[in-house]
Amino acid sequence: MTQQGDNWWDKLYDDAAPDTAPTVSGDTLDDHFDTAPRATTGPPGGTPPPPNPPPAPAAVLPSLPPPVPGRAPWEVPEAGPRTFPPPPPAAPPVETPTVQVPLLPGPAVEGPATEGPAVEQPAPAPATDVTADPGIDAELTVEVSVPVDLPRPRTGFVGSRPPTYEAEPTALPVARPGELADLVPDTVLDGARYGTCTLRAASVRGDSARYRGEPRRDALLTARFGHDETALVLVAVAAGSRAAEDAHLAAADACHWIAEAVCRSHARLSEDIRSGRRGDLKSGLHRLTDRTYGKLRARASERGLAPDEYTATLRCLLVPADPECRTRVFFGIGGGGLFRLREGAWQDLEPLLPEPAAVVGAPVLGFGSPPAAQEATEEGDRLTMDLGITTAPGPLIEQPVPAPPEPFRFRASVARPGDTLLLASPGLAEPMRGEPALARALADRWADREPPGLAAFLADTQLRVTGYADDRTGAAVWEA
Repeated sequence: MTQQGDNWWDKLYDDAAPDTAPTVSGDTLDDHFDTAPRATTGPPGGTPPPPNPPPAPAAVLPSLPPPVPGRAPWEVPEAGPRTFPPPPPAAPPVETPTVQVPLLPGPAVEGPATEGPAVEQPAPAPATDVTADPGIDAELTVEVSVPVDLPRPRTGFVGSRPPTYEAEPTALPVARPGELADLVPDTVLDGARYGTCTLRAASVRGDSARYRGEPRRDALLTARFGHDETALVLVAVAAGSRAAEDAHLAAADACHWIAEAVCRSHARLSEDIRSGRRGDLKSGLHRLTDRTYGKLRARASERGLAPDEYTATLRCLLVPADPECRTRVFFGIGGGGLFRLREGAWQDLEPLLPEPAAVVGAPVLGFGSPPAAQEATEEGDRLTMDLGITTAPGPLIEQPVPAPPEPFRFRASVARPGDTLLLASPGLAEPMRGEPALARALADRWADREPPGLAAFLADTQLRVTGYADDRTGAAVWEA
């Protein structure tokens, strides 16, 4: 290209040369680049915008402690909690008071709780800076003391050494499909207060059953029938046989059936108790108990079991809700215990059992009785003549009806203020009679004191004794 061609090229594309085409709008790429700096920095040579007005003066708060090297500014320092805002004072404020603020129990530390070192606080800001604003009170210095966690109490024991089994549950009973409704919990706890008496009841699985994963064979039922002064409180305690597989079911059935029978007759029973008709009470309760055991024998037949394979001991206590009536009625069949704590000493109120001969009775003459002895001569010959005639067989001699395993028990006693009546299953009655240390420990805890709470009563009934690992069920009534 010639020199002349270069000149016209330079004139056409020179930056200083004006554009010969008419400008339609300023919306070009170059205009965008030119307006972008002006939008961010403003026009060159323009006056800067007026500064923002200064904020209103505020109170000078206490300065934060200097940041620790290697820590972010927003992290809380490890020196301890800072000064808490003061509560609204009920009296005129006092200069620089010291307030003790208890904290929630934290991890246990060594040393007693009363000698724990106080956490040092950062130095507060000068009082002149804080009280410059009348709406801010003077800063308080707070000393925080961290209490020491005490170890939780474990189940105690009496005797020279602790039992072999663990004090807490180990294995659960086996559950099967379709039988989940038959499961029983490890522990049952209940209580109430009516009139002048306070009731506490607990049933606990024994150490042996807890270790072997067997269900609790003891059953406990507490119920109230009626209202106001005519109400009647029933406590039923049943204990199944240790050798029976379905012992826990038999115990539960016995409690439920006796409760149903008492519920239907509670009005008559309550009237007899308050009127002192002891004979009517004994005969009526004996009839209700026999019906309950009749149902147990029928249920055993339905299950294809022998009557002694589906049975349980049953002990009940009736307490009227009338505060003017202090009569307490006990009845039942089977082993266990009935104790009364009076003036710091235990009394065994278990009714005396009749002699076996009084229960069975003498042979009855008549059909089925043993044949009378025949006379004989001095040589031993019978005074009969054998004519060779075949005689018909004699009457069938049946075996005597077996006596019931346990007779019916009944006792009605009048309580005094300060008495404690204890109804116990065999698992609790046996150590009460066999280990004097247990009886003394319970007497020390229950004599001349307010009735224990539910948790305290459970701990008392769980006092372990070496050699006694069966289920324990007890119901105690404190008289006010």
